[in-house]
Amino acid sequence: MKYIGAHVSAAGGVENAPLNAHKLGATAFALFTKNQRQWKAKPLTQKSINLFRERCEKYGYKPEQILPHDSYLINLGHPEQEALQKSRDAFVEEMQRCMQLGLDRLNFHPGSHLRKMDISECLSCIAESINLVLDQSEGVIAVIENTAGQGSNLGWRFEELAEIIDQVEDKHRVGVCLDTCHTFAAGYDLRTQESCQKTFTEFESTVGFQYLKGMHLNDSKCELGSRKDRHHSLGQGEIGWEVFRYIMKDERFNGIPMVLETIDETIWPDEIEALKMMQ
Repeated sequence: MKYIGAHVSAAGGVENAPLNAHKLGATAFALFTKNQRQWKAKPLTQKSINLFRERCEKYGYKPEQILPHDSYLINLGHPEQEALQKSRDAFVEEMQRCMQLGLDRLNFHPGSHLRKMDISECLSCIAESINLVLDQSEGVIAVIENTAGQGSNLGWRFEELAEIIDQVEDKHRVGVCLDTCHTFAAGYDLRTQESCQKTFTEFESTVGFQYLKGMHLNDSKCELGSRKDRHHSLGQGEIGWEVFRYIMKDERFNGIPMVLETIDETIWPDEIEALKMMQ
């Protein structure tokens, strides 16, 4: 079973996200449980929590179909202790919000060394952050999103994702979200069936599909290996349609939330329907 949707708005309260997803004809969705560009947020009210849970049940969204995303401000590999602790505290708060909402995974960008520490040291710091956060939460998987490799962002190579996972103590509570745009921008070709086979075979041997807990389905405005994070609508960028046909036919991608972050929200229903038809 493929779960296909988009990153929907939670404006007015998290309880609106499942409603917005349902309007798109989505069988999966992503959301921010708080403002993604602010450190602090008001606690979730019991009314919002209850409504969110009720609407998820009403529209058939189970935890494995939902991929919440954390704040963009968080850097679990920050080289400065004060900023690192602030990020860790914020991530714990986001995990706890997921727990309140009955969600079982939280997607996040791994972190950046800011050119102030070496790569392996930063990857170890990210893993240590995950371990500390998992100790302060229950039942929620920390889902590492691969990056495009912009600037000093880590997690753009499959080897870097594997290095983080290797140092996480509870392997049952760590996973990966693959973004097709980021994967392509990082230098992994996805334009043909053959290149998809090669790229996902490499992912399998380096990381392992048992860790795949979500996907972001995006085309790319920039060329292969650009290391630029510029999303495009499906089939309108440098990647094209083949990777999405490949994913929709491959059972290894079953049972996880696969969400659009493409640039034109007005065609999300069409993109979702096109993906469904490829199964």
